[in-house]
Order: sequence, then C-alpha cells, then structure tokens
Amino acid sequence: MIDIDILVETDSWGDESVLRDLATNAIAAAWQTLDGGKQPVSELSLVFTDDATIKELNNDWRDKDRPTNVLSFPAFTLKPGQKPGPMLGDIVIAHETVAREAVDEGKPFEHHLSHLIVHGFLHLLGYDHLSETQAEEMEGLERKALERLAIPDPYALSVIDDQFD
Repeated sequence: MIDIDILVETDSWGDESVLRDLATNAIAAAWQTLDGGKQPVSELSLVFTDDATIKELNNDWRDKDRPTNVLSFPAFTLKPGQKPGPMLGDIVIAHETVAREAVDEGKPFEHHLSHLIVHGFLHLLGYDHLSETQAEEMEGLERKALERLAIPDPYALSVIDDQFD
C-alpha cells in the first residue's frame, strides 16, 4: 500500500478529498502497470501549489527560472524496476500551469492532472526522459497507466513539446 500525504497550498485546487481520490487512482494505476498491483508499503507526499512556488523550486533545484507543471524529488535514487523503500519522495504540482496546459491542449483538467501525477510518480521510481529511449519507455508506461483510468493517450493530443523539461 502506498500512503499519500497531501498538502494543498492554494485554494485554487479545490476540495482535498477530490485530489486524494484522483491521486490514489492515478498512483494505483501506475503501480499496477509496473508490478501487477503488488504495491510495497511506501509513502509519498503530493504538494498542490501555485506557479510562484514551483518557479522558485524549479530555479533552486534545476536552474530553470520559470514555472513548470510538475517536479519530483525522490527520497532515494532508484533505477527503473528497483523496489522502493518506505519513503518514495515528493511530487509538487502547480495549478496555474496545469490548468493552462489543459486548456491549450483541449484536455479535461482532471485527465491532465492524473497524467502529471503518474509522470511524477514514475520519476520517483527512477524513470526519466532524458534520452529518446528513456522517454519512449516512460511514455509507454504513462499511456498504459492512463488507459487503466480510461484517459486518452496524452501524447497523441499534446501540443506542448517541452511539457516536462
């Protein structure tokens, strides 16, 4: 079982229980895609914040002075497929960027948010998209996880090339 600690830093996110349900389903779908659903006993935190906060984090940790949609901070460095320990790490998501991208791409907000949660979760588990091979593997896992949630392929609809940089 993966315990999800949620912190909602801005009112624009709405009801925390809705966010918890969405996050729980997204992470369960991702884990089921990876390991047939045999979740380890682990914990992660999800921070639902705003563009100003994520811009500061993005600048401090990645030297990119702009907001982004999602940042992941693994508690431990894992290789893809490696079993995680009791603490996975933190996922931080910015409301304004997620909302703007969803509108720009013609996607329901909840679908885009689910995608970003899956994306951030895979980063905590050691997956990345720095090379074409890595990106293909990670995107394939995202597609499979989102398919479990009846969410269309986000890459078939995406018009933002540098969505996760």
